[in-house]
Amino acid sequence: MIFASMQQLNFPAYPFRFKNRENKVHIFDQIRKKFIQLQPEEWVRQHVVSFLISEKKYPKSLINVEKELIINTLKKRYDVLVYHTDGSIALIVECKAPSVKITQTTFDQIARYNLTVKAKFLMVTNGIDHYFCKMDYEQEKYIFLKDIPAYML
Repeated sequence: MIFASMQQLNFPAYPFRFKNRENKVHIFDQIRKKFIQLQPEEWVRQHVVSFLISEKKYPKSLINVEKELIINTLKKRYDVLVYHTDGSIALIVECKAPSVKITQTTFDQIARYNLTVKAKFLMVTNGIDHYFCKMDYEQEKYIFLKDIPAYML
């Protein structure tokens, strides 16, 4: 199997496309429409994208992957953003490699990103553990959820 070195994640199995280039395995990103070198964090990110499309029914056209974000003059890159049709942001996702524990630092990172994007929902995952939150902007806190809502028009 081409991706035998990648561990099983806590997501359904998805039919990913792979190819070898220069002795490195690449996975096809259906949002960016190109092959991306397969790294542990990318493995998680591709599962998240497939989860959002297949399980949560978010349209591909509303999903954005790995774009630059300016935070206090620093250039950062978010993992996944999901937009509403009006252009506001429904969800921001922070992906970590399966070997990376989800800690307060991870939540602090996504909270900093969210100060700029102002998403209604947050998801933090390392592919094994998933955390879902809804933002309460009036109380300035997150409300932890069992799951994120499916796409609604």
